[in-house]
Amino acid sequence: MSKYLKGYIEHIQSIENFDSDYQKTEVLEELVLKISFFSHERLVHLIVTATFAILTLLSLLLSHLNSTSFSYILIILFLLLLIPYVWHYYILENGVQKLYREYERIKEL
Repeated sequence: MSKYLKGYIEHIQSIENFDSDYQKTEVLEELVLKISFFSHERLVHLIVTATFAILTLLSLLLSHLNSTSFSYILIILFLLLLIPYVWHYYILENGVQKLYREYERIKEL
């Protein structure tokens, strides 16, 4: 998904002018549609990331209450999953923000 988002941002940033107002309207409509798709993807990843963050905190609490090797392994596993989720959410969030700016830029052309 991140490669697709980066490729689409590069495509939109390469647009400098339009042959007609109809072409500009088509590009803006497509951009709004893509923004809605990426925003939905961003929301899903926010929910997943928040869930894993809560599970990580709960496993920390478990390890504090019951110091077993299982609780420490659980913390490590949740952290190993949480870090890529946070990174992917960061990429999605910044990508959608760039698409918002590109929408405003294209509107002004």
